[in-house]
Amino acid sequence: MAETAVQTDHEPGAAPAPPPRGRRGRRTVLVASALVVVAAVAVVGALGLGGGGSQEGSSAPPRSGSTVPVTRTTLTERTTVDGQLGYGTEIPLPVKATGTVTWLPAEGTTVKRGGTLLRVDDRPVVLLYGTLPMYRELGLTAGTQQGTQQGTRQETGAEGDTRKSGDQGRTDEPSGAPAPSGSPTPGGAGAGAGAEGAGAGGTGAGAGGAGGTLRGMDVLQFESNLAALGYTGFTVDEEFTGLTARAVKRWQKSLGLPQTGTVGVGDVVYSAGKVRIGHANARLGSPATDDVLTYTGTSRKVVVNASAAEDSWAVRRAAVTIALPDGTSVKGEVASVGKSATAPEEGGGEGDSAAPTVPVTITVKDQKSVGRLESAPVTVEYVGRERADVLTVPVAALVALAEGGHGLETADGRFVAVKTGLFADGRVEVSGSAVREGMNVRIPE
Repeated sequence: MAETAVQTDHEPGAAPAPPPRGRRGRRTVLVASALVVVAAVAVVGALGLGGGGSQEGSSAPPRSGSTVPVTRTTLTERTTVDGQLGYGTEIPLPVKATGTVTWLPAEGTTVKRGGTLLRVDDRPVVLLYGTLPMYRELGLTAGTQQGTQQGTRQETGAEGDTRKSGDQGRTDEPSGAPAPSGSPTPGGAGAGAGAEGAGAGGTGAGAGGAGGTLRGMDVLQFESNLAALGYTGFTVDEEFTGLTARAVKRWQKSLGLPQTGTVGVGDVVYSAGKVRIGHANARLGSPATDDVLTYTGTSRKVVVNASAAEDSWAVRRAAVTIALPDGTSVKGEVASVGKSATAPEEGGGEGDSAAPTVPVTITVKDQKSVGRLESAPVTVEYVGRERADVLTVPVAALVALAEGGHGLETADGRFVAVKTGLFADGRVEVSGSAVREGMNVRIPE
């Protein structure tokens, strides 16, 4: 191998002469400066900073590798409010019986038509269905009692024809049999010609024609209930006749009551349907009062105290979603909205600044979907605003622009300004001259 000789300016064996001080110092400074510049460029590149250029790859590197398209869809704003699951507000039963309370049902008991609500002086107070309250005694008037007593001895004639006392010749046909040819004509005397059952009309029929028979919508309501309980043999109408009285006696016998044929004001209580017993306001041995018991309906529902200023969603039949404590959701429907706003109670701390509220009642059609829960705090979700057929992107795609407002970063690193609209379900409505459906935008880190 050939060796390379290096010529030196000093003699052999002598130490090499040091280079000039000025040139070496300048070279060291230049090398150090170059290293600093390279390091700075590396840091800038790592941070994704620096201006763009015309050469490929000179734009800012992506903040994240994910891009999403601008899509056209319908945005729906959903809002949640707190509510309470239960059976609704308890209201007093309109009990009119007087005396001493001798029996009370357990709280939560369901009572249907014909069931006993409580006992006063050991007499049952029975639940019937209707909207008209019991306001008078129902029974035969003095003019019809004599005919009824006669009709009791022969309730049916030879051909099964049964007449109502006070019907003035009209026949009752509970068995569907045609009226006999001997039936008296309307307007004739109550003891009409030739019918073997005419005794049921007798004297009372004439009295009924003169106003002696008890008539009214309350009679119709009571007779409808009596027939629904299976005590028939009379015409369900607005007249309380001898046949009605006989059915009442059979009903009273089943209840263990004296068979008088007369219904007292305190013997029944009307409601729109079956009821669920609430709490009692009296104890056994206490005098019966008109608020001795409270009740609710038997269907579970949700009550929301909605802000009076933000209750536009609460309209009848509006659909909502109810989130239960176990994480499941059930469908509900707005049934009623209160018309009176309630101001927050004073001295409630943070609640003092709360807005007045109105009660919104929400029903649940599928009661089985609620499970066994009878009372629980729930969350109600309702639909607020809605924007159909709009361009949207995930909210995370929005970036703040230096000049103000919001923008989107395109896949190639450009920024375009956009106008935002409705925010819902993690997306936002966007619009602008540079935004189009299908364009890809970047999700910044």
